[in-house]
Amino acid sequence: MIKLDYIFESSWEVCNKIGGIYTVLSSKARTLKNDFNDSIIFIGPDLNNNPNDFIEDNTIFCDWKKSLPENLKIRTGRWDIPGEPLVFLVSYKTFFDRRDSLYYDIWNSFRVNSSHAYGDYDNSCIFAYAVGLVIENFYRFHKLTGKKVVAVFNEWMLGMGALYIQKHVPAVATLFVTHATTTGRSIAGNHKPLYSCLKSYNGDQMAKELNVEAKHSLEKQTAMFADCFTTVSDITALECEQLLDKAPDAVTPNGFERDFVPVGDSYVKKRAEARQRLMYVVEKLTGRPVDKDAFLVSTSGRYEYRNKGIDVFIDVMNTLRRSKTNRRETVAFIMVPAWVYAARADLKYILENDYDMTAPMQMPFLTHWLNDMDGDHVMNYIFSSGFTNTASENLRIIFVPCYLDGNDQIFNMSYYDLLIGMDATVFASYYEPWGYTPLESIAFGVPTVTTNLAGFGLWASTLISGNDIQEGVSVIKRTDDNYFEVVNNIADTLSELMNADAQAVRNNCFHIARQAEWDKFITRYYAAFNIALANAGKRNGT
Repeated sequence: MIKLDYIFESSWEVCNKIGGIYTVLSSKARTLKNDFNDSIIFIGPDLNNNPNDFIEDNTIFCDWKKSLPENLKIRTGRWDIPGEPLVFLVSYKTFFDRRDSLYYDIWNSFRVNSSHAYGDYDNSCIFAYAVGLVIENFYRFHKLTGKKVVAVFNEWMLGMGALYIQKHVPAVATLFVTHATTTGRSIAGNHKPLYSCLKSYNGDQMAKELNVEAKHSLEKQTAMFADCFTTVSDITALECEQLLDKAPDAVTPNGFERDFVPVGDSYVKKRAEARQRLMYVVEKLTGRPVDKDAFLVSTSGRYEYRNKGIDVFIDVMNTLRRSKTNRRETVAFIMVPAWVYAARADLKYILENDYDMTAPMQMPFLTHWLNDMDGDHVMNYIFSSGFTNTASENLRIIFVPCYLDGNDQIFNMSYYDLLIGMDATVFASYYEPWGYTPLESIAFGVPTVTTNLAGFGLWASTLISGNDIQEGVSVIKRTDDNYFEVVNNIADTLSELMNADAQAVRNNCFHIARQAEWDKFITRYYAAFNIALANAGKRNGT
């Protein structure tokens, strides 16, 4: 195993659960902690709240904290996840007055063009700059000259920190991980053909056309200058090479940890509790019982309507709804955080009082009210597809548009605590650099349908045929122009699964998931650390 004195890993999602990178880091932490003890330190933003996964401890590095400049404020503690690694939460807003000089300096030194910045660019860059200051001050206070120190920066949001360290603390080896390219995601999200036309795209030109120039510039230059540039899958490596003009130095796929998954009697109990809660909410919302053997299927993830295949999922359910051969009662859940206004007060009252419902509620597809009901893609497509959720239909579809953290006021259970109750998941992604959601699914014993355009799908296809859902994972071939073929193939796959041996399929899921645990994938990161250290040594003539 590689020997390091310190590893700093920074992300906007450290102690800030908003997306898949949180799962990457929090599941990886125990393996890193086992190998490096308290030499691994995660750095995230201090958002002036008290995250429930942060255990503050003011005694950690108190002498160093006293030495920090007055405007560099951090909170120290431990991340309340398996392994409980050290974590620094950095307050960054005090540095906004340095924005213009920072952008000038980063242009002058690395040719990062921030002139067309908008939206979350400023917040991300100022936070990343503050992360750079923290690492620099820690390095100098603890006299780490001559020590092996690696700093890992996740996504373009932390690019400014990587470049700051590259310039001001060149002895620290920098590793930049992109989980998806800004321009690639934008091409796909704007309904342009990414894969059939990839080799004809110029990244700079497309970034300008799609109005993501600043983010693209930062991402591209960080990839160019970091001591080691990595991405999460082979399919995204091709994208990086074309759009960023830089092939990754290494591919570092995302693993998972079984710590998050209950076992034995606890698994059986958790699954039963999940199904009971899911069915209870559906019964109240739609005004009729759900059969105890109903087939529960879901999709989830980031609200990228086309990229994540949410449109495909709805069409698949519509195909099953209209099928003359599908006789098994089915409930489909779209668990995708949207622009939520509030939990439905009427539904909440009925759930809390166990009110007997004999007819569907108003809008029997929706658990939480949205700010823009008329403009929501999912709701519009559910309506236009003709779903009714009435007694005349054997398939009901439910949109759960909130973040399932256990405090949503309707389910009041976390995503994992509900996932375990599903019979299947579908992630018909068009753009999916890795694909944590299908990996999470099989880790919980839930068979999943993914595509060959997902990094996870490609990886799974190296272990199994991908053509038989009874293996635990079905990998559907998706291209730029076979949408309806994908819909029909997934509908057929789910119909087959409804008649399969559920326990045998579940065991196959667990078997595949074990091949994707972090102890199998972490060596890819350690190889990347060695690349970063070697290149940093060359830069510094050591």
